[in-house]
Amino acid sequence: MDEVWRVTARTATDGYGDGYGDGAVRVGEILIDDADFPWLRGLFTPGPGFAPLKPLFNREVALLGRINEEPDAWAAACEEIERSVVLAAPAGPVAEFLLHISGDRAWFRWSDNLVTED
Repeated sequence: MDEVWRVTARTATDGYGDGYGDGAVRVGEILIDDADFPWLRGLFTPGPGFAPLKPLFNREVALLGRINEEPDAWAAACEEIERSVVLAAPAGPVAEFLLHISGDRAWFRWSDNLVTED
């Protein structure tokens, strides 16, 4: 498999406005080592932009463990992650994603299409 996905900080100053341009701050890379549709899993290597976001990812994973008791808090943490970072496949950024990072592991699902609520 050995596919590498990038996680970058979402900024408005990188020329793309999506955190994917040359000036994007690298949050980390995910080396995919397991695919179990719809989830991809892999080794997470943090980049220089990870430290400020680590508490957010830690909070999201902790809330995931209590999703039945605190579904709104978990959803809010997921939305904050999606507002804070861009997830990019080798071919480029994806439209929507659900990303978890815990220690040196990351797992996520993604879509090329934005899901809208009616």
